[in-house]
Amino acid sequence: MTEGWDGYALLDSGAGRKLERFGRYRVDRPEPQAMWARRLPEKDWRSADAVFVGDSEEGDGRWRFKEGALDTWKSGYREVAFYGRFTPFRHVGFFPEQAPHWDWMLERLAGRPRDDAEPPRLLNLFGYSGVASLLAAAAGAEVTHVDASKKAIGFARENQALAGLEARPIRWICDDARKFAAREGRRGRRYDGILVDPPKFGRGPKSETWQLFENLPEMLRLCRDILAPERGFLILTAYAVRASFLSLHELCAETFPEAALESGELVLREQGGGRLLSTSLFTRVRRD
Repeated sequence: MTEGWDGYALLDSGAGRKLERFGRYRVDRPEPQAMWARRLPEKDWRSADAVFVGDSEEGDGRWRFKEGALDTWKSGYREVAFYGRFTPFRHVGFFPEQAPHWDWMLERLAGRPRDDAEPPRLLNLFGYSGVASLLAAAAGAEVTHVDASKKAIGFARENQALAGLEARPIRWICDDARKFAAREGRRGRRYDGILVDPPKFGRGPKSETWQLFENLPEMLRLCRDILAPERGFLILTAYAVRASFLSLHELCAETFPEAALESGELVLREQGGGRLLSTSLFTRVRRD
C-alpha cells in the first residue's frame, strides 16, 4: 500500500479517473478500475493542471494543460531525485504504487551479511526510467538496468544526473530482456536481487516481441538460473488486468519451489485514509 509522500498523493478517484498530486501539480488521468463515485467536488477536479484525454492504451491520447504546456518536473523518493514527465500513454515517468517494492528491495539489500565485501548486485529488467535502479545504487548496490527502449534509457540517464549518482556503478543496457538474461546465465553471472516489471506487450530493439502470458514463464526460468542461491530475491509486477495475483503466485511457486513467496496487489490509498485503488499484481520471491 502506498499512502503517499511529500511529492505524491492520490487525492480522489472515481468515474474511471484518478486525481493525483505530483509536487505542485494536480493531474487528472484515466483509471478504469475506479468504478465508484468521486468524493471531491467538481471544482477540485477542474483545478487540475494536466488532464489526459483520448486513448491511453494505444498511445493516441494527449495531455491538456491548464496554463501552457508542461514537460518535466522534479520529484524524488528517499532523498533520490528523479523527473516526472508527461507521456503519450498517460504515464508520468514513474509509478508511485511501486514505493512498497522500493522499500522492500532496500531492506533486502541492507540485510546482506556484513562480512560480505562485495556490493550486492541488482538486475532491473524492463527498468523504464530507472527509479528503482537509482534507489538501489544510492544504497550501495551494483546495478544492471535493462530496457528495450533507447528513450527510456535516456530518461534513466537524465534521472541519474539529476540525482547526482553519475559515479555509482550502474550499467545502462538497451537490449531485449529475455536475450540478456539468457546470456547472463551462460556467463554464470548471479544477482542478489532481480526486478521484473514487464508490459503486457512490447517490442525489443531488434523487433523482438514480448507477450506477457506467452513469455513470462520462460523469463522467470531464466531469472531462476541467475538469482543468487542464498538470500536472493525477485520482485515480479504485472499490470495485466486479465490476470490474477494467484496466477503469478502459482507460476512463481512452480519456478521457485524452494523459495518463500508473498503475492497480492499494489494499491494506492486516497489522501486522508480513504479508499484503496488497485493498480497492479505482484509476487515477491525470497531465497532465505
